[in-house]
Amino acid sequence: MRIVFMGSPDFSVPVLEALAGAGHEIACVYCQPPRPAGRGKKHRPTPVQARAEVMGLPVRHPVSLKGASEQADFAALGADVAVVVAYGLLLPQAILDAPAHGCLNIHASLLPRWRGAAPIHRAVIEGDSETGVCIMQMEAGLDTGPVLLRESTLIGSEETTGRLHDRLSAMGARLIVAALGDLDGLTPVPQPEEGVTYAVKIDKAEARVNWSDATDRIVRQINGLSPFPGAWSDIGGERIKFLRARRADRNLPAGHISADGGFSVGSGDGAVEILELQRPGRRPAPVSEVLKGWQPPETA
Repeated sequence: MRIVFMGSPDFSVPVLEALAGAGHEIACVYCQPPRPAGRGKKHRPTPVQARAEVMGLPVRHPVSLKGASEQADFAALGADVAVVVAYGLLLPQAILDAPAHGCLNIHASLLPRWRGAAPIHRAVIEGDSETGVCIMQMEAGLDTGPVLLRESTLIGSEETTGRLHDRLSAMGARLIVAALGDLDGLTPVPQPEEGVTYAVKIDKAEARVNWSDATDRIVRQINGLSPFPGAWSDIGGERIKFLRARRADRNLPAGHISADGGFSVGSGDGAVEILELQRPGRRPAPVSEVLKGWQPPETA
């Protein structure tokens, strides 16, 4: 099929590669514009733009798709379908209607649960036992369209958002290839009205750990915010970022640190065992490595 691909972050890259690998014609790639990043604030292209350019694909990164000229340029591509995954811009009705088969979205949740911007983070933070990927026919509402294909997967008790992100990206790539291979044979299933939740964008204010919270809540916070933005706490004058955790098999007073044979911090109803962390100016590392050159204080 002749496809317009619309995506921006790392999550979208395996999908683009899978579509090209399946023999589809990528008429054009749309992504977010390059933005200042890093210490030098140089404009950096999105991961999708960088990969598309290596693949020799034409790339567009408009600031908006609301203008008549942008919509005319999009329609002129003559696409059979647009595949949208974490693109980052709302699509006006004129864009949704332009491809012969409309626009298909790869959404990383089991709709209607976790519509919106951060479905993977929210599923982990809220302790969902499973999540998945839906291939959805897009319409004007926010993730409200009928679902063509869905597949579920369990969320491990110690699984981080980063690890789940990678699994769901691969799943989405596989599912969209399957959907395009049988597009006329798929029946769109409307989403139920019950069970709708919204995955609001992650606010960095959510990242500071309150050690008086329940153990399971802190574990989900740490794993759900890993690797970005990363849950953190001030320990010994350092802002320590926690990247993986589980419930410790011990009890400690809230905020009390034990570094005897591991790294545990007391919580409101037990203790949290930290498995991976990052000190300022250093790379993420397993706790066993960090403790070789660091003696944490007794309290957080």
